[in-house]
Amino acid sequence: MFTLQMNPTVAEGYKSNSQVARRITEGWATESLYCISCKSERVIPTPNNSAAIDFYCGICSAAYQLKASKRWDERRVPDAGYEAMVRALHSDSVPNLLLMQYTDDWAVKNLLVVPSFFFSISAVERRPPLGPNARRAGWIGCNIILSKIADEGKIRLVSDGNAVAAESVRADYDRIRPIARLDVKTRGWTLDVLRIVHKIGTREFDLTTAYKGENELASIYPANKNIRPKIRQQLQVLRDLGFIAFLGNGRYRLL
Repeated sequence: MFTLQMNPTVAEGYKSNSQVARRITEGWATESLYCISCKSERVIPTPNNSAAIDFYCGICSAAYQLKASKRWDERRVPDAGYEAMVRALHSDSVPNLLLMQYTDDWAVKNLLVVPSFFFSISAVERRPPLGPNARRAGWIGCNIILSKIADEGKIRLVSDGNAVAAESVRADYDRIRPIARLDVKTRGWTLDVLRIVHKIGTREFDLTTAYKGENELASIYPANKNIRPKIRQQLQVLRDLGFIAFLGNGRYRLL
């Protein structure tokens, strides 16, 4: 059963606040979290110190990373090393990212998942290197900029203390699953153009309006000197994937 209340007794004996929180939130996930990409009602914890992956599905092998906090920020979230994240993006090995907010009495308040195939390099922000006096001096981390991920790629399992039906969560995932079939080298373009379309702010738009994202895309892909043809190409890809519809005469509708 998908319960929102955690069991704090699993952290008895731990002193560090971060260890207590990790023990309790991961204990909840082990008992209550289900896989969003198949019908499995459980995910399996990975061995301690497994790099980037906290859970996996025993049926479909989907991998998950859990980040939990009392604070809730839908703009950005700190992640691991910048270079490691870039390598994971290029090799298509980023896990599904679970973002959790919990209450003072250890209940899940918000929980969303960003599917592994919905990350693009534009959503990864390089942090400044750690100073010379830091234990890991020179280490460069990164932030995930959630505002640079299109809404379709932020699927809610719990919203303000209310659980979303698993059937609805899996349906949302299935609707965007075709993105995973795109080649990892070009997928970022598709995701960035989809985000640009969302920024227009209306369901229906024309090609001239879509071109307003030209400068932003040029800053992400400086080596590409044909941004407008690329926008038109990606609108066709999004049409074929069922994200937008062509209305004719240079007009489109976001589905």
